[in-house]
Amino acid sequence: MMDKTVVADARLKASYIRARHPSGLTVLLYPMEGFSNAYALFGANYGSVDTCFRKKGDPAFTEVPAGIAHYLEHKLFESEDGDAFRLFAATGADANAYTSFDRTCYLFSCTSRFAESLKALLTFVQHPYFTEETVKKEQGIIGQEIRMYQDSPGWRVLFELLGCLYENSPVKVDIAGTEESIARITPELLYTCYDVFYNLNNMVLSVAGNFNPDEALRIIEENLKDTPPVEIERAPYDERPEALKARAELTMDVSQPQFYIGFKQRPAEGEAAFLRQQFELEILHELLIGSTSACYERLLRQEVISAGFGTEVFAGRGFLTSLFGGDSENPEAVWDALMQEIERVKREGFDEADFYACKNAIYGRMVRSLRDVEDAATALLSAEMSGLSLFASMNMLADVTPQDVMRRLQTDFDPAAAAMAVILPRAN
Repeated sequence: MMDKTVVADARLKASYIRARHPSGLTVLLYPMEGFSNAYALFGANYGSVDTCFRKKGDPAFTEVPAGIAHYLEHKLFESEDGDAFRLFAATGADANAYTSFDRTCYLFSCTSRFAESLKALLTFVQHPYFTEETVKKEQGIIGQEIRMYQDSPGWRVLFELLGCLYENSPVKVDIAGTEESIARITPELLYTCYDVFYNLNNMVLSVAGNFNPDEALRIIEENLKDTPPVEIERAPYDERPEALKARAELTMDVSQPQFYIGFKQRPAEGEAAFLRQQFELEILHELLIGSTSACYERLLRQEVISAGFGTEVFAGRGFLTSLFGGDSENPEAVWDALMQEIERVKREGFDEADFYACKNAIYGRMVRSLRDVEDAATALLSAEMSGLSLFASMNMLADVTPQDVMRRLQTDFDPAAAAMAVILPRAN
């Protein structure tokens, strides 16, 4: 039987069920009245950066080729009986999966036959099947995907920037790896990664929308394998605080230059402190050059940036970067304006009314996510993998003060840790 608690927040007038299965799996259930569909995510705390690891107690670390987490995601849909997508075709559900830098998730969305779809999700993720023949066959498919992303300016400019910022972190390598790295993947390596990272202690199941939580718990109880817990150690790596180099540039078939500016930052120690750091940075981005800031309005009016300019707190296990990017005929002018604005705010501070407007806007987006089935399930899983409940993370944001954000600006925006990558149009 699962240990089950209700996680509630009086201010939000919302609650969800958090259950812990004896296998170690954490289950999050968020029934939503008035919705016609249900959405489920079965996620492993495992992504492309996890290339060197060991089970606690093992004498040595295992190093695996870049891209193996993404490769494993592809191969897990295959079984001795065929493609797992056929299971969802039979129920009418839409199924998919994705691998990021620090997680892998399998998912489905349905408007009917929820119980059958949930059983299908639990079944195929827990039953790996890898052979020499099927693994070799996938190399051509994923190699084509890698080449496709190499032709994507938005993707290329991100990794050009990460290559400027990071010397040793695996975050600078494409999630799918390289054609050379995936050629080294074998069934044995896939099973090694599966046995370590797809242990149910390292996984979360999140469901939101129109479903019966008692039925969901029954299906989960009936379809989980009993696996011994695994404690994972990920190999540390040395990373200098400064950027490796200040600039990268390449040419592609684009109509105007595309760019990313990034500040490499040191993640705070501890899950809660790291999450709070991300909230503080998100507020800072809005204050410095967000869509309501004076700096953004000025650059937009001068046509230095376009309306597509944006910012992101690019964060995950072991890495953190403040990103600023978009299209511009003069990326250097954006760099100069951003650096000047950072120094100005360091000297003069910011208006507290602007701070609260930015914080409330971010909080409002989090609240709105609870009214969207996919967003709610994803937010629940993300918060759990960050080590907090969803409501605790939202309340953490509510508690951030102007002084917290000002301190963050002073510590996390060192010009020596900044770099810019630019994609330039090819000459005619």
